[in-house]
Amino acid sequence: MDDGRSRIDVAVVGGGVVGLAVAGRLASRGYSACVLERHPRPGLEASTHNSGVIHGGIYDRPGSAKARLCLEGRRLLYDFCARYGVPHARCGKLIVAEDAREIAGLETLQRRGTANGAEGLEIVDRAFIATREPAVRAVAALWSPASGIVDADALVKALLRVGEDAGAIVSYHVGGSPQLG
Repeated sequence: MDDGRSRIDVAVVGGGVVGLAVAGRLASRGYSACVLERHPRPGLEASTHNSGVIHGGIYDRPGSAKARLCLEGRRLLYDFCARYGVPHARCGKLIVAEDAREIAGLETLQRRGTANGAEGLEIVDRAFIATREPAVRAVAALWSPASGIVDADALVKALLRVGEDAGAIVSYHVGGSPQLG
């Protein structure tokens, strides 16, 4: 029986990238979702305290959920950024070998990434490296052209906007006075 009080279908703890994305998706599917965030605004912890790398799917064990989700997440993230105007770049990534002994490790990463479905991985030479990163001194590198970077703060703001537009609610300062830092 409806007693006239508001009802929340799902409470999401934490207003970082994952929490905001989950709440926004749930709200877009008709659920009432409330994000419980302890800080004065979303994204003040891990979501904006990282390098903003969009990973290429190289490091994880082939066939693992993490490897599969990394590649699918990368595709979805690039699509989201393009759709909502989030600054990002598919700039590629070099994983370098400082000397010849490290080249075998690059080959292992290339095989693993290829088994995961990462596209375009190739071992490149010093000349290729110099065209991309002149200050890097390396004998070879693994080039991952699908890797990139994203403006993490802009991503958080876009996820918040999309979620709120879908009806998600965000409640701040939940759980007492936060310790920022």
